[in-house]
This record gives sequence, C-alpha cells and structure tokens, in this order.
Amino acid sequence: MKRKSILSVMLVLMMILTACSSGRVKLPAQAEVTDLALKDVFAAHGMKVGACVSSRVIDTQKYADLVQGQFNSLTMENAMKPDYILNQKESQTSGKLVVELNSEALSILNWAKANGFSMRGHTLIWHSQTPDWIFRENFSKSGAYVDREEMLVRMEALISGMFKELKDHGYLDLFYAYDVVNEAWMEDGSMRSSNWRKIIGDDYLWYAFYYADRYAPESIDLYYNDYNEQYKAESIADFVETLKDDDGRYLIDGIGLQAHLFTADDLATYLDGVDILAETGLKLELTEVDVGLGKYEGAQSATDAHLREQGQYFYELFEGLFKRADAGKLRMDAVTFWGFSDGLSWRREYSPQLYDSDLDPKYALYGAMQIKEYAGYESTETAK
Repeated sequence: MKRKSILSVMLVLMMILTACSSGRVKLPAQAEVTDLALKDVFAAHGMKVGACVSSRVIDTQKYADLVQGQFNSLTMENAMKPDYILNQKESQTSGKLVVELNSEALSILNWAKANGFSMRGHTLIWHSQTPDWIFRENFSKSGAYVDREEMLVRMEALISGMFKELKDHGYLDLFYAYDVVNEAWMEDGSMRSSNWRKIIGDDYLWYAFYYADRYAPESIDLYYNDYNEQYKAESIADFVETLKDDDGRYLIDGIGLQAHLFTADDLATYLDGVDILAETGLKLELTEVDVGLGKYEGAQSATDAHLREQGQYFYELFEGLFKRADAGKLRMDAVTFWGFSDGLSWRREYSPQLYDSDLDPKYALYGAMQIKEYAGYESTETAK
C-alpha cells in the first residue's frame, strides 16, 4: 500500500474513534481527499455527469456553486414536464395545443447556457404530470375525450412545439438527449394504462418516436425512460425493436435507466438488467440516480453503518458500469443524479444522495468517484 493510502486510512480510523455516540462520522471535505470533481471522474470513462435542478438550486449560491463545481449536465426536475409547458388558455384561443416555456424553465436554460452546461430534456409523453384537458374537446376540463385522429394531431403539436420553443429561444443546441416517452411499461411485461394509450391505441408509443424523430435535430438523442428497469429489461428490449421506420431504421437512440435504487436491492440483478439492455446496441444512460437507505416502504436511519453500506453500493454500481463501458460492452455517454443533497431530494426520508443536508460529502460521493478508502469500506478491505 502507498504511504498516502496508509495516511488516509489512519485519518478515517481517527475520525471513527472521535465520532459522536450517534455513530455518525463526518468525512473530510472533498478538496482534502482529491483534486478531481465528479465531472473529471466520469469524463475519464467518456461520460457527462449531471444533476436535476430547480430554480431554487440555481438561485441559492451554495447550491449553484456545488453544481458548477461537480457537474456538466442538467435536467430540470419539473419545469419541462407537460404540466409546466402547456398553455390551456392559448390552446383554447387558437384551437390547437400550444407549448410555451415557463419562466422557471427559461431561467434555468439561461443559467445553463451562461455556465457551459449541456441539457437533458425531461419529458414529453407521460401518463403522469400531464393535464387531463389536453385529451378533451375544446381543451376543457369538462369536455368529452377526443378521438384517435385528433389526439395524434395534439401529440404532434406537443412534440414539434417543444423543439420549436427551444429553437426560437436559442437553447436547442444545449440539448444532447431528450426523454420522449416516460414509464410506459409495467413490471409484469404489460403496457401501462394511460389516456395516450386509451385514445390512440398501443401504437401511441411508435407515433411519439416518429414525431420526435421528425422534429428533433440529429444532435439530440431520443430516449425511452423508465424505472425498476432491472425488472422490465426484457420487455423494454423487445419494445425498442418495434421503434423502426419502414426502412428498418431506429426512431430511438437510447434507453434511460432511472436507477432509483435502494441499498437492499441486489446489485447483481441490476447489472444483469443493464447487460440485457446493452445488447440492443442502443445508448444507455442512468437518468435519475439515487440510492436510498434500506428498501421501499422500509427506510433506514442515516447511521454511520447504513451510510457505509450506501457508499459501498455506489462504489460497486459505478465500478460495474465503468468496467463495462471501458470494455466496449456498454454505450453509456452520461449519468444523471436526481439531485445532489439529501435535503433537496424527493426521497429525503431515505437519505439517497451524495451530500447530506448540510452539503457535507458522504461515503456515497466517494463511492461514485471510485475512491475506495473513503467509500465506506473498513480499513482492512481498502488495504487489499
């Protein structure tokens, strides 16, 4: 073992001995451990690394500084979802579906452009966070549901309108990927019920990618995005084979793996799912990564022991992904964490992120960065 590694291990042991009775150990700041940022680590494997953000993040200096230091890609947490980009009043006035970027989306895009970030778009066609009125006559909450032909017209207007808005505002060139369809499959292999499916039919998925392929520039990769992907891998792999035009050309470029995981999840099962999806030959991206303590409906407290398990999980997850990517077995060009701080996370009760609520680094951060001696392993393990 190198002298630096010995000193690092000794420092960890000293912190453990002086830890408070709660069992929590405060790790040293990242600057004291490594000169590298997350974006440097991921760039070494040919990947961007991103976080989801809201206006609160970019408007709060401590959050904005951290994001600028660690990441080079952004996804809007909510501001580009259908609920936020569709203008009901203008749709009723014009008689056609109107897409309009809201002030939060514009402020984030402006900040991203000014600070050199790339963007992932999230999301266009989804069963959730989509207003019911877009499926009804006169865009009214009380109108009858429209027929298949009218809904296809509205789907095309939604997709074409989004890309036109981005182009008109001068932000289209920021985007390298877009989630065209979100969460259309169930774990049992069946297609999820939604108004899109009920009105258009099962082929609504094909049409969504057909329109996205027509209106998105070649520079933006088109993604299908889903959660619990390790249990849906076979279904998704079969599904993407249907997304081809009459010449057999794919209308889709990639598959988004949300990676909302728990420390109780079997990592081998997860990586097996990644391997199945990698065999499609499409790009894969982890799009919404967080790893909660414990399991679904069984959150664990943020003790040092549990946080160590989380750090090891992050380490082994990214070790597996990096090895596959470096060996050419996985086409992965970006990873996005669904936040960065436990205090801002939509799953904060699970303490799922890289930094705690005070923005102190966790074992999870060092796990993602592949710095094993700080990723929660005992000193005897890191010495190997």
